[in-house]
Amino acid sequence: MAIPIYYSLRSALTRKLTTALTAAGMALVVFVFASISMLAEGLERTLVDTGSYDNVVAYRKGSTSEIQSSVARSQAAVVESLPEVAIGPDGKKFAAREIVVLISLKKRGTDKPSNVIIRGASGESMNLRPQVRLVSGRLPRHGTTEIIAGTSIARRFQGAGIGETLGFAMREWKVVGLFDAGATGFNSEIWGDSEVLMQAFRRPVHSVVVFKLKDPASFDAIKAGIESDPRLMLEVKRETRYYADQSEVMAKFLRVLGTSLTIIFSIGAVIGAMITMYSSVANRIGEIGTLRALGFGRGAILTAFLAESLTIGVMGGVAGLALASFLQFFTVSTLNFQTFSELAFTFTLTPEIAIEALLSAVVMGLSGGLLPAIKASRMKIVDALRAG
Repeated sequence: MAIPIYYSLRSALTRKLTTALTAAGMALVVFVFASISMLAEGLERTLVDTGSYDNVVAYRKGSTSEIQSSVARSQAAVVESLPEVAIGPDGKKFAAREIVVLISLKKRGTDKPSNVIIRGASGESMNLRPQVRLVSGRLPRHGTTEIIAGTSIARRFQGAGIGETLGFAMREWKVVGLFDAGATGFNSEIWGDSEVLMQAFRRPVHSVVVFKLKDPASFDAIKAGIESDPRLMLEVKRETRYYADQSEVMAKFLRVLGTSLTIIFSIGAVIGAMITMYSSVANRIGEIGTLRALGFGRGAILTAFLAESLTIGVMGGVAGLALASFLQFFTVSTLNFQTFSELAFTFTLTPEIAIEALLSAVVMGLSGGLLPAIKASRMKIVDALRAG
């Protein structure tokens, strides 16, 4: 014979203060776990969405980022001439030679500097990235020191707003437009003319060559051809994979940090739940004896106390997850360990993160209630009635 579920719910709600404190401890653990998981997910989503599946990035073998890569003009010309490269309506190849460098800018409202990516773009760069849209001003004129900034950069850094001027590479650069790249890494960049930037930074080579495939299914063939060509010494990746790799180190660090903190905090939460349930058992010895005398078996007593502990865990899990969900309205910026540049992104809550967070609350609830429930189920009827 099973004890009704409402009995466990009523028992948990009878001790409002201790139940609330125990649930709050579990809510804190779930909040920490969910928030750090959302942070890692947001970072990965931002960089993965930066690329397009049809685009391919060619870069120097062994380099781990665009900043470390170098592609000579002769190498770029060979890549652009490949028959697998798509051709636009105007008859031009869908390929762009780009230079990527870091500069240090001061944040608005503070003198604290941070690294920002400057991307030297060519004529097809924006056509290759349909997610990049000019939202204010105009595009830079070719051959000038005019630049456009991502909206995220314009909000956070001094001199990056439209009409303002930035000084770097011994020149003055005027911001003539702002672009919005959505929730992608491009929103944390500044773009200018690639040839002008190469001269200003005294770089004789490009960083990467980006091109669109005529047929996305031909990627394996063009990859084998480029990487086996002794003239090039280049590697290629789909743009989505390339930018996903940029988040690997940072995302792994965040996930390890989140797991470690969750384990540490959950120990305290489990101990708190255990104390609460032991107190519940001690205060209801007579009640336990009465239930046994009415015919409820040890299994029913064990299940009832586990259900009570589980109820507290679920309450804490739902509360912690609800609090963490509000983080999606905030944008954070941090240093990407892979590129050493500032990257802005949002917390991202996925169904998988929600399920994992709630499961952690369930595990904490069951772990904290198991020993007290076993103790309650093993009480002898006579001893329980006498003590009660």
